[in-house]
Amino acid sequence: MSYYRHHVFFCGNQRAPGERTCCADKGAAEMRDYAKKRVKALGLNGPGKVRVNQAGCLDRCEQGPCLVVYPEAVWYTYVDEEDIDEIVETHLQDGGVVERLRIR
Repeated sequence: MSYYRHHVFFCGNQRAPGERTCCADKGAAEMRDYAKKRVKALGLNGPGKVRVNQAGCLDRCEQGPCLVVYPEAVWYTYVDEEDIDEIVETHLQDGGVVERLRIR
């Protein structure tokens, strides 16, 4: 059994100006912080529940910003707080997948 029911990794990669696109330039840190607040507000955080972390490069920045939820290995992109709310509530709280934001 996993220590967390869901472990969420937000790509936080920052590249030098002029290189490939990166998630950090698309507000990844702010959205990660927002997700952490939402998870905590809903009482979903902690051992046996949900953990939200920043990751280094997940190598999908061109499809991003992106995050991945384990153990399901479901990848998402997002634009704003409403997208994060939908991922938190639908996937992390209710166990569904947000198909419109899913990256394949």
